[in-house]
Amino acid sequence: MNKRLIFLIFLLYISSLDLKAQSVYDDAKNHVCLKCHSSQIISFHNEVIGKEQKKLMNPYYIIDTTGIKNGVHQNFDCTDCHSFEYSTYPHLANLKLEPMASCLDCHGGDPSYATYQFERIDEEFKKSVHFKVSGEDFTCGKCHSQHTYRPTARNSDNVMEIVEYSNSLCLSCHNDMNKYEMVAGHENPKLVQVHEWLPNQELHFKHVRCIECHTEVADSLMVSHNILSKDLAVRKCAECHNSDSRLKASLYKYTNLQNRSDGSVKSILSNESYVIGTQQFPLLKTLSIIIFFLTIAIMKKS
Repeated sequence: MNKRLIFLIFLLYISSLDLKAQSVYDDAKNHVCLKCHSSQIISFHNEVIGKEQKKLMNPYYIIDTTGIKNGVHQNFDCTDCHSFEYSTYPHLANLKLEPMASCLDCHGGDPSYATYQFERIDEEFKKSVHFKVSGEDFTCGKCHSQHTYRPTARNSDNVMEIVEYSNSLCLSCHNDMNKYEMVAGHENPKLVQVHEWLPNQELHFKHVRCIECHTEVADSLMVSHNILSKDLAVRKCAECHNSDSRLKASLYKYTNLQNRSDGSVKSILSNESYVIGTQQFPLLKTLSIIIFFLTIAIMKKS
């Protein structure tokens, strides 16, 4: 092959790598949208009075630039989803009334995304309490921010990270009175009081996801999206604390968590989210039985 041709192919390859490494959000201060939406204070020229002015940005419209660069949509520009008319300021008032694009508008019916089962997820979601209460007004974006979404459960090798990220999605609304009331139409329930029946609340909230108790288990989906009403939530300890735990079909079903039950002492000792009854280690089980009977024997002698 001609050396010059090889060199050109090499240059094209290097340039393609560089394009993949870059994000449209690398320079927030000069980005047409982020120069305002990444800051608490916006500066603009007020044409009515002919002066430069500064105002506070609505906190709900401030974009986490680190989050968006780490999210799945990092290579899409704002106007790929938002109207091009947002490029000018002040924004036209009617733009805010336009419906936002949904996930299925881009991902639905596309064979390249078939493995993610967006249509199945939509079917599951339409059975959920969220859809029954709010209908089409409850969109994917109510839980999954298009700006910062990361498929943590699919990619992480840390169960604590998966739990924290998943629960933060629920708490972003259920622990925010304003957002909850806007969606639900009534006052935000007090989570601690609602879960008074649950022993060791803090440990449960830290080590398992809300959806472990508040969804139907869906074996064929990575995450079940059929959120149940509170009267159908799991309340029996044995549902999770047994050898055939429902956690094995939900939180522990990911390939990246299989090493948690590989039968080694190391995996149990290093397991920050060890749940009694869900993982079995034969040697420890045998030792516990021996210790139990020895204790009984000693008590009888004494």
